[in-house]
Amino acid sequence: MTAVLFDMFGVLARQQSPADCARLEETAGRPGAAFWESYWELRQPYDRGDQNGARYWRSVAGALGTHFDEERVAELIAADVASWSRVDDEMVDFVAELAGSGTTVGLLSNIPEELAAHYEETQEWLKHFSVLAFSCRIGHAKPEPGAYTWCSAAFGLPPERILFVDDRADNVRAAEALGMRGHLFTSLAKLRPALD
Repeated sequence: MTAVLFDMFGVLARQQSPADCARLEETAGRPGAAFWESYWELRQPYDRGDQNGARYWRSVAGALGTHFDEERVAELIAADVASWSRVDDEMVDFVAELAGSGTTVGLLSNIPEELAAHYEETQEWLKHFSVLAFSCRIGHAKPEPGAYTWCSAAFGLPPERILFVDDRADNVRAAEALGMRGHLFTSLAKLRPALD
């Protein structure tokens, strides 16, 4: 292994909290399971950069049988960005530690443009990554094979020399199917031995 490729959400940044989810539901005016089914089922093209936030939220509205006007769409984009903006300081420090020790590190994240731009504006620790693969910029979202092959090419390394770290088993399996080593993230304590 000569490079570590990190997922963002659930590894370096926090998942949405119950309060975040409640704010999104309240902003949409559509609480409950139907909202989240539409939110996730329609998410991949948004994360992949095929559509912007306005188009995504109008698609969600259509699936829910409602309409979001321009002001509501802007509020939903802001609430969505805020919901994904809490980082794990311990993991961010660990990335800095790895990079400082000479380990090549990269980031592969399913992330829409509005959120990617927010991270670039607010998170200086992104500078530690020699490969920064935002799905909205590379045209591939995990677990699509192209997301991993893009990163391998960007590193200039064969897949077997890359350790991929993600909190979702399907994403890890997809990386392993292409030859990368995989680690299903649960904690920093369990990740450290995988780097030896």
